[in-house]
Amino acid sequence: MDFRLGSQAPIAKLTRRWTLAGLAAALIILCSSCGSGSSSHPSHNAYISFPSSDTIALFHIDDSSGALSSVSNSVPVTHTGPKGLALHPSGKFLFAANSTGNSVSTFSVGSDGSLSQSGTPTPAGVSPFGAVIDHSGAFLLVTNNVSNSISIFSVDSGSGALTLTNTVTGLPNPTEILMTPSGNFVYVLTPSTNNTIWGFTYSSGTLTPISGSPFQAGRGTTGIAVDPGEQFLYAANSTDNTVSAFTIAKPTGELAPIVGSPYSSTAGTAPSTLAVDTTGKFLYVATPGSSSSIWVFSISSVPASAGELTPVTGSPFSLTGGSSFLLMEPRGKFFYIGSTAASIAGYTYDTNTGKPAAISGSPFATGSRPGAVLITH
Repeated sequence: MDFRLGSQAPIAKLTRRWTLAGLAAALIILCSSCGSGSSSHPSHNAYISFPSSDTIALFHIDDSSGALSSVSNSVPVTHTGPKGLALHPSGKFLFAANSTGNSVSTFSVGSDGSLSQSGTPTPAGVSPFGAVIDHSGAFLLVTNNVSNSISIFSVDSGSGALTLTNTVTGLPNPTEILMTPSGNFVYVLTPSTNNTIWGFTYSSGTLTPISGSPFQAGRGTTGIAVDPGEQFLYAANSTDNTVSAFTIAKPTGELAPIVGSPYSSTAGTAPSTLAVDTTGKFLYVATPGSSSSIWVFSISSVPASAGELTPVTGSPFSLTGGSSFLLMEPRGKFFYIGSTAASIAGYTYDTNTGKPAAISGSPFATGSRPGAVLITH
């Protein structure tokens, strides 16, 4: 692009008639052509826990391509085995459930997304696994797999310091914990005993059991997901090779099996983790390996069949899968699957058909098996 306007006679004549507004418009065009100067491909942040290497790492996600790239900021948390992650709504603090440290670590988040550990880890139950923070940022909930409980901590909004306020007991080996988009319901997976899903109403740090809880899923249940409208809950049953589907009653939160549930795929085994896309149109399910490893279902929005699943054309897809997590990018452009092979597979998807396509460079090597990922903007 040549901006030497004085070198061309016709343009030189026009310059005499330029107004200040015209000059300002030209400068805007110049700035938009050249970008911000820092990068022609803006990015946002992803935090990834690595239990076996005792670290929390900062990665960047390219806003245009979805590619993952590591950043030098990785925080060691020795002898803790960080697993579940939760970010404070202010973006100022990140919390990690330490599966071998029996504690929760608090990290301050810099303006560039970098992490620095804040204070010493706060004691929790035995073998913390999952973590969620409520919409107000006032309370953090952590499942404790071995001590069969949920720890509830109040969060200091200024420092991020945690104070244990309550412990909910009696859940057999809880793992994944999910708070619905409204913040009104919390569902907890207990896969080791009876493959059940425990439901609670939530208010200001208090969990109240939902009538009929726990709810029965299939054998080997390892993952749960809720649609953005919190009308449906889905569970991946790795032993049965199926997906259980439930409606969520309002305003009680009770789960009821959807007609046709559980659902299966024509090929592929051991569905392990799953997520609904940001529009609520598709359910993505990941299995280990690369053969028939990604199942994609359309979710019916027709009242008579609401929540029922139908495989999309081409499903299952023989693409790199995984069993650690399947997470949709919040803006609805990409999704990511954590693999046991020390990598993360990244995909774009067609918002009309649901068909996934691998991001260039995927899968992205991470050096160690990822435990959980959290994406921010």
